Amino acid sequence: MAAQGSAEPPSEDLSRLAELHGVATSYSPSPDRTVAASATAVTLALTALGVDTGRPAAALAARERELRDRLLPPTVVCWSGSPPASLGNLPRGTRLRIETEQGETRAAADQLPPGVHRLTATAPDGRVAESHLVVAPARLPTATGRSYGLLVQLYSLLSRRSWGMGDLGDLAELTAWAGRALGAGFVQVNPLHAAVPGAPTDPSPYRPSSRRFPDPVHLRVEDVPEYAHVTDREAVRSLAERAARLREAVLEKGALIDRDAVWELKREALELVREVPLGPGRRAAYADFLAEEGEALEDHATWCALAEVHGSDWSRWPEGLRDPRSAETARARTELMERVDFHCRLAWLTDAQLVASQRAARDAGMPVGIVHDLAVGVHPGGADAWAQQEYFAAGMSVGAPPDAFNARGQDWGLPPWRPDRLAASGYAPYRRLLKALFRYAGALRIDHVMGLFRLWWVPQGHPPTEGTYIRYDAEAMLAILVLEASRAGSVVIGEDLGTVEPGVRETLRERGVLGTSVLWFERDWEGDGRPLPPDRWRADCLATATTHDLPSTAARLTGEHVELRSRLGLLTRELAEERTEAAADTGEWLEVLARLGLLHGTGGGHSTSTEEAEIQAVHRFLLRTPARLVGVWLPDAVGDRRPQNLPGTWDQYPNWRLPIADAEGRPVTLEDLAASPRLHGLVEVLRGERHG
Repeated sequence: MAAQGSAEPPSEDLSRLAELHGVATSYSPSPDRTVAASATAVTLALTALGVDTGRPAAALAARERELRDRLLPPTVVCWSGSPPASLGNLPRGTRLRIETEQGETRAAADQLPPGVHRLTATAPDGRVAESHLVVAPARLPTATGRSYGLLVQLYSLLSRRSWGMGDLGDLAELTAWAGRALGAGFVQVNPLHAAVPGAPTDPSPYRPSSRRFPDPVHLRVEDVPEYAHVTDREAVRSLAERAARLREAVLEKGALIDRDAVWELKREALELVREVPLGPGRRAAYADFLAEEGEALEDHATWCALAEVHGSDWSRWPEGLRDPRSAETARARTELMERVDFHCRLAWLTDAQLVASQRAARDAGMPVGIVHDLAVGVHPGGADAWAQQEYFAAGMSVGAPPDAFNARGQDWGLPPWRPDRLAASGYAPYRRLLKALFRYAGALRIDHVMGLFRLWWVPQGHPPTEGTYIRYDAEAMLAILVLEASRAGSVVIGEDLGTVEPGVRETLRERGVLGTSVLWFERDWEGDGRPLPPDRWRADCLATATTHDLPSTAARLTGEHVELRSRLGLLTRELAEERTEAAADTGEWLEVLARLGLLHGTGGGHSTSTEEAEIQAVHRFLLRTPARLVGVWLPDAVGDRRPQNLPGTWDQYPNWRLPIADAEGRPVTLEDLAASPRLHGLVEVLRGERHG
């Protein structure tokens, strides 16, 4: 059954033109329903791709001629062991010249080393084409064995040494303890990307200023070697006292995590650190970092310095400064050189502590280590959007179309990458981003991994319902991902929850990318809708009971997630109806757990409540599945009732600002976790089942 959208659909010429540029003219929110995209949505998407839509017939003819006459696409993919399909379409007698990353010159595409090479094709009629040739392993290697790990929002995990929020010192401590004492194989954290400064700063880690560079707010200041040599000891004492007050406010007085206050304190400390000269070895290491990161780091640091003067939205800066390559920007960079160097130094220090955290994880015996999170996009006013303007689609935002859960659709406020510009560059910004992240990631979780295939573009000033899908070259995006991950020896996990078009999960699995399976969503949707038995779960996934965007397991078992949404006025039905449905859903799962014999207490030297036993049973169930990785939401281990993020809320709920707490809402420190009988009871289950 087909249903048309309310707006006028595109003409035949416009539809064909859209098809040739990867712009969808319809979408299917469900298998039996198709919705047409409006002509306006299609036209604006094409315009954002640089297509002249004033005369669709002429533009169509030009595009058809371009595709017919070109020898090669701008990027060609070759999976190791298979010849590139596009080379088979070249005219007979075409000569190839391949300049490899390794500095070799080849005349054939056989047995090429992995990398992004330069390919030149010369046809018998004299036509010449140049292309980027991506050679990647056919798939990522499968992780040996299986392991369980902890999932945590780093800011929420404070220790008695934190400055008001969890930091990289806490992360290193957590991984060392979890690996050595708990037998955990990984720790997954939220995106640690650089945030956009503001008043207040947006606390969401999923709308960063830069995905390429980390945020120095996560630094453990005392672990910076130069901090011990700050000469103003009175200032150091004052900083320590203020840090203790910030920490105590959160842990003992019920205050929310105040990222801005934490950063203000750390910024003061790091300004003092900047006055301490680097020793010869440290200076050499810093020089190497500057050389390796090159223009990208200089751009990022320049944006940070300019933001201190002109505010954090570059679109409102003086006109000459809106272009990172302008003469005005070059002059400003020179004038602000000390501030630019300060922000370069912060990036280096943060990178070093991230690398040290992963090293601590591996030293503790973790086979994976730290799983970092890659957000789906960046803030339109931030550093990446300023420095990489040519790669972003002007006037567009990423979101999601209307579906059964959100009839109005979603606009995430993130500018999308242009697929044509990415392909023309050989995916250069994407490659640089992945290479930087894999330097300190044992694994990488890719938020909304479906975005490697297509993204919903929403024209600015229009509701999400008036958007359309834009297709990306998924083969090229995956090839780059597999190439960089394999070079680093890292695992890749795709967040593939929600609506996923047919074939995506199969393609990801073929390339060795793990999926994400959350217990409450795993039902036999093609059959009776009942909970999916553990032996029918997929093996190539990270299996969890919940995520940062969902109720904690304790809240779901007790129904407190429904009460929370009721208090905030977020229910769309009567409270009694919501309670009944939630209880039925939970009850159905508990019946499954009981039938499988998973609902029983555990040892561990303390009495186990019914709630604890049920949470343990949930994780016994996860371990009965063939999932290669099993994740434990760390707040579940202490009975935390509150979600870290409640989608659909902004100031109604303290998203991204809550410390981990126990069942009574009392904050729990890292030191408390290490001594928690409840946590150790759950770990005993995990270790016993895993090895049983």
